[in-house]
Amino acid sequence: MCGIAGLLDAGSSDRDDLLAEMTATLFHRGPDEAGYHCDEHIALGMRRLSIQDVRHGHQPAHDESQTVSCVFNGELYNVAELQAMLRDRGHHLASEADTDCIPHLYEEFGPRFVDHLRGMFAVAVWDARRRRLVLARDRLGKKPLYYAQAGDRIAFASELKALLVDPSLERRADPVALSHYLTLQYVPAPWSAVEGVHKLPPGHLLVADDSGVRVERYWQLEYLPEGAADPRSDEQLVEELRAHLLDAVKVRLVGERPLGAFLSGGLDSSAVVGAMSEVSTQPIKTFSIGFESEAFNELPHAARVAERFGTEHHELVVRPQALDIVPRLATYFDEPYADSSAIPSWYLAQMAGEHVVVALNGDGGDEVLAGYTRYERYLAAGDRRLPRPVAQGMLRAGTWFSAHSAGRAPMRKLGTGLSLLGEGDPARRYARFLSYFRPEEKLELFTDDFARLVAGHDTYDLVQQVWEQYAATDRVNRLLAVDTHTYLPGDLLPKVDITTMSVSLEARSPFLDQQLVEWAAGIAGDRKLAGGTSKALLKRLLADWVPDDLVHRRKQGFGVPLAEWLRGPLLDLMNDVLLDRTAVERGILDPRAVRRLVDEHAAGVDRSARLYALMMLELWHREVLAR
Repeated sequence: MCGIAGLLDAGSSDRDDLLAEMTATLFHRGPDEAGYHCDEHIALGMRRLSIQDVRHGHQPAHDESQTVSCVFNGELYNVAELQAMLRDRGHHLASEADTDCIPHLYEEFGPRFVDHLRGMFAVAVWDARRRRLVLARDRLGKKPLYYAQAGDRIAFASELKALLVDPSLERRADPVALSHYLTLQYVPAPWSAVEGVHKLPPGHLLVADDSGVRVERYWQLEYLPEGAADPRSDEQLVEELRAHLLDAVKVRLVGERPLGAFLSGGLDSSAVVGAMSEVSTQPIKTFSIGFESEAFNELPHAARVAERFGTEHHELVVRPQALDIVPRLATYFDEPYADSSAIPSWYLAQMAGEHVVVALNGDGGDEVLAGYTRYERYLAAGDRRLPRPVAQGMLRAGTWFSAHSAGRAPMRKLGTGLSLLGEGDPARRYARFLSYFRPEEKLELFTDDFARLVAGHDTYDLVQQVWEQYAATDRVNRLLAVDTHTYLPGDLLPKVDITTMSVSLEARSPFLDQQLVEWAAGIAGDRKLAGGTSKALLKRLLADWVPDDLVHRRKQGFGVPLAEWLRGPLLDLMNDVLLDRTAVERGILDPRAVRRLVDEHAAGVDRSARLYALMMLELWHREVLAR
């Protein structure tokens, strides 16, 4: 696991010094060593967290002629197969590390070398003979990769902070990216929060050579077409799931450093630990986090799973006095990021990092096997198009009830339900399930000047595009496709990558194994969400591993007592950040709208998610953009 950075240009006098500074900002991603390769056209840098072939797996890696060079962030799980293939074709590998395969794969397959990689990765390959730079990001977006282009010059890095050390890059917020953020609670690719900087989307390549710069997709998840026959029984599907999960876990146990697992007590992490207990020859270390608030505390459930599998279990309770992490999260993420579960995620990573260097987790189980309760709620609301006048009337009524609920839960739920039904288009209706600030709410929130800057940019179009792309699949799989292309790479995977790498810990996600994901996409949605039972196949598999009451308990999620914190230990920070002169003069948010949200939350209406999003936006401006 590493952090990478690079500059492609004509060789300015300060280029190598700038690269060293960029690479130094990524020390936390790779504290074990640094490596560089520079010629008249390219400068490549990396920081290494040594896990495989610790003694010899140095970077950058090269081919035999030293004309193909690469820096690599991630882990490949098919290293043995790649090494055997390359040696059969006459290549000499400098070490047993996965990185050393990549220059030789490029020699064989050109930019399509990525087709042969099984794992998580962000990689840069420089072909000196062709003067070609290839950037690639893994299929589902586990590893991040930012880039900025100015003429013939391209800068890239694992984190935005590495690009921001470049004095030629203006630190100016992208208004459209911020508008998307306030809807989604993250900035979606290909945007970044800074103008002129982009994220390479998952499953994409960037190729820069004498013919120009192009970004192209190299992988696309294919779902079973609606109505296609599948003769497999449920029992057969469960056995296939077992085989895929065991294989995905087994290949993720490679490495020379201590290894463990995050354990929430939920289905996904319990399944991963269960699989580890079957394929691992070493004692398993597990790590769980909880809260003093019983409604958010899953520690008792995690402890039962740990006891069932005999793990070496570690627990931590996050207490309010630990919330000084909130401003620091803005600096870790480099962009506005409003998923408050990043708070316990960071403490979980910090605790695990004291014992292990690698931790497996259950990320992706909900998107792959249909685990979110919103799927059932969406399907219950129906996905038919409504006549425009009827839809608009429902939308107006829903907005009124939500605004006048004054803490009354029935009115608030009625308002939410009417607003959902009032979105006449099925894709946009699902987008409302994913929204934190809906379009009409953003109009009230923005100043007039900022509203003009973002006019014509509709965040719901991002959902619409994926929805239409998967129009041939069934309703459940279409919802999974939307989440796999938006929420998973935009919210969940950055949360785990940033929080773990900030403490030099590598996270691995068996449910996001390419082979498992592609297998699950070939199953009809009503086999995954069967009769209203989410994760039906996984629950049948887990019946052999954990007690029945843990399998069928209500989904809890990795939530935090945010509403309580914003009326208590985070209240002063919230007021200081949102209501002072600096925030008002920013010119993005109408101070009257912000004050209304603060007052409503104080009066008992839960506005915590929205207030936290606004807090993280302002903290980002102060802690990142203004530095």
